[in-house]
Amino acid sequence: MEPDEQPSNQLANAESSAENSSEPKADLIAELKAENAVLKRENAKLKLLNDRAEEKLFAALDGNRLCLWEQHLPSGNLTIFNMRWGELLGFSREELAAHVDSWKQNLHPEDKEWVIKAFEDHVEGKSDYYQAVHRMIHKNGSVTWVSDRGRIVERKPDGTPLRMMGTHMDITQEKRYEQELSELAHCDPLTNLSNRQAITQAFEQEYQHSTGSIFFIDLDGFKELNDKLGHKFGDHLLIHVADTLRGVIGTQAHIARLGGDEFLILHPSQDQTLLSERAQSLLDVYRQAIILEGTEVKLGLSIGIYSFAPSDDFVTACEFADAAMYRVKAQGKHDYQFWQAEQAAGQ
Repeated sequence: MEPDEQPSNQLANAESSAENSSEPKADLIAELKAENAVLKRENAKLKLLNDRAEEKLFAALDGNRLCLWEQHLPSGNLTIFNMRWGELLGFSREELAAHVDSWKQNLHPEDKEWVIKAFEDHVEGKSDYYQAVHRMIHKNGSVTWVSDRGRIVERKPDGTPLRMMGTHMDITQEKRYEQELSELAHCDPLTNLSNRQAITQAFEQEYQHSTGSIFFIDLDGFKELNDKLGHKFGDHLLIHVADTLRGVIGTQAHIARLGGDEFLILHPSQDQTLLSERAQSLLDVYRQAIILEGTEVKLGLSIGIYSFAPSDDFVTACEFADAAMYRVKAQGKHDYQFWQAEQAAGQ
């Protein structure tokens, strides 16, 4: 080899070596790019699956009117995941801070103390979870019923509670429905007076081992009017009597329709002068014929009154008032009479 050819060969060998060393780097870069592309696709797929799972969760929560919440216990900050904070009570986030203090201040005054205690009992480890059905005050002043449930989900290394999660459900409609059912169960549907069950319960809760008086009222001539003018007219007549009882007796006593044309008044007084005035006022309404649905009708009331003792039960009190009412019937109707023991003994 000629001397001047040696550097040229060395340069060629160096270039060839450089080319060979760059090939692994290029392969590595290409491989990393491919893996990165795969990871991006997997990440996008997982994100899509997460978004869809979240959509299903929130749809299920919203469909059941459940609100998913989280509280950071050290700060008191609240987060609601599937609704806007304050929405259940009609507030915007600007009007109502997302904080446990805001929740506390909107608790119903009658429920506030025991609800907060139930919450704090769980935080302090006195109960396995927090659960309460209670009332809150809506922005418009109305009452919202809610069902709350939650539990600690994270603690600090020393065991101090850190995070709590739970659900908050608006059950106002259910509570209203429950109240309506309760009213129906204790209300005469025609007159909206109490029924036998309600007046019995009122006696047992308010007058058991106490004193008061019972008016037993039976309508005179109702059956004949009902048969002559029809059941619809008879219903209007019963409603008229119910309205008369409310107007004369007021809210100081319980008034019930026992069924048919029988009514009962549970009065807190035993003052015979006062009771006589109330009975006479009822009789005066029907002393003359009344005009109802364009028809002139004559109706009477036979009223028996019994002032019961603390030892009397409801059935006994009703029987004595009923006996006094039948004495009125026997003596000419449309009048009132107090039950007297000597009269019963002479029967």
